[in-house]
Amino acid sequence: MSGPEFRQRGKSLAEKVRTIYDLADLAGVSAATVSRALAGKEVVSAKTADRIRKLAKEHGFQPSPTARNLRTRKRGAIGVVIPLGHERGQHISDPFFMTLIGCLADELTERGFDLVLSRVIPDRDDWLQKMIDADRVDGFIIIGQSDQSKVLDAAAKTYLPMVAWGAFVQGQVHCSVGTDNYLGGRLATQHLIEQGCRSIAFLGDTKAIELSLRLEGARAAVADAGVQVELVEIPTHLAAELSGEDIAAFLDNAERAPDGFFAASDMIALTAIQVLAGRRLTVPGDVRVVGYDDLAIARSSVPPLTTIRQDIASGASHLVDNLFKRIEGRPTGSVVLNPELIVRAST
Repeated sequence: MSGPEFRQRGKSLAEKVRTIYDLADLAGVSAATVSRALAGKEVVSAKTADRIRKLAKEHGFQPSPTARNLRTRKRGAIGVVIPLGHERGQHISDPFFMTLIGCLADELTERGFDLVLSRVIPDRDDWLQKMIDADRVDGFIIIGQSDQSKVLDAAAKTYLPMVAWGAFVQGQVHCSVGTDNYLGGRLATQHLIEQGCRSIAFLGDTKAIELSLRLEGARAAVADAGVQVELVEIPTHLAAELSGEDIAAFLDNAERAPDGFFAASDMIALTAIQVLAGRRLTVPGDVRVVGYDDLAIARSSVPPLTTIRQDIASGASHLVDNLFKRIEGRPTGSVVLNPELIVRAST
């Protein structure tokens, strides 16, 4: 920024740069970026950090104790964010969300931190950066990548204390913790084939990366089956009140019902069982059904649900452990957990 541009502000530079926010305004970056640059954090590019330090020295800026507290990131709160880009009708009350949030709350409380929960409908690509720039929490845990992987990657290039629950793919910038979704989809479909299913419907919305990988795993199992198996994809909402309509519409238009359903979540699977019962189709007599997640409700449903187990409690522990390492300035790799086939009465 040139000298004339500074003079247009109407105050001398020495008078203007009194706080970290003044320096941030002068540098054209966020206060959080200034605090990290002055602390020598590697998450700020060398070029930007050098420019900020030169400006601070040039204008005699000395960080106050408050600014030093900013740099140590001691807010005592973690932002837990649920972005709903592909499934805007889904609610926080969804049993999967509530299970993971409960586990995260336990982990964070034991460390003396509060949980600040946000449900976001991402209408703009800068929604996450705005939350980061607000600088109200020590870091973020994102529950589900939805269709927002590019947004997460963009933020992760300059912001370290963030971890997402979800899938890992090669070339991914942001840190994630989640199950091997491809393997989970393969296990579920392989089990249905072994149970004699030859017409299998996949129920889910593959705009979400996790669900798309589960479908890829299902396709691989069919390709390797050694017998003729038909796999059909049925776009299905995650919200229960909408998924029932999707499944009913499919059955109404199908010449015959498939003999196997692989549902991308336990809630979709349980909704499918209800829709099938309304058409006097029994599970597992007429149709075998496999879900995904192994929520508590899967064990108590009628019939008890065969499903792919995600170790949600372990996942929450990994999310929090990785996040706190990142708050300390230590980069971490992504964690991929092994899925487990849990066989119950629905198959």
